[in-house]
Amino acid sequence: MIASFTTPVSDLLASYFNEMSLMLMATLLVVYGDIINKQVKRSLSGLHFILRSGLFVLLCAFGYGALTLYGAPLLHHIFKFVAYEYRGVAFIAAFIALGVAAERRRYI
Repeated sequence: MIASFTTPVSDLLASYFNEMSLMLMATLLVVYGDIINKQVKRSLSGLHFILRSGLFVLLCAFGYGALTLYGAPLLHHIFKFVAYEYRGVAFIAAFIALGVAAERRRYI
């Protein structure tokens, strides 16, 4: 009975699942990236300013880029474990959950 309502949603969104995985990964990094930055800042605090700055730029350019590049297909793979009938609704629920998390972390 529920699948009769959720299957059309999945049919409508199916061609965008790859893009939605990328959007979800980017949103995750925006909402939780400051935690990564705090940990890196804490671990690099004893280094010289130029080295510290260079490593931070490398983290932002390559670290977050790699997380986005390899994390999005991983998220897409994880969503494939959800039955097709519910996959579209699962993506929507994930975005809503990230919105709630952003609200709680005072990003909105």
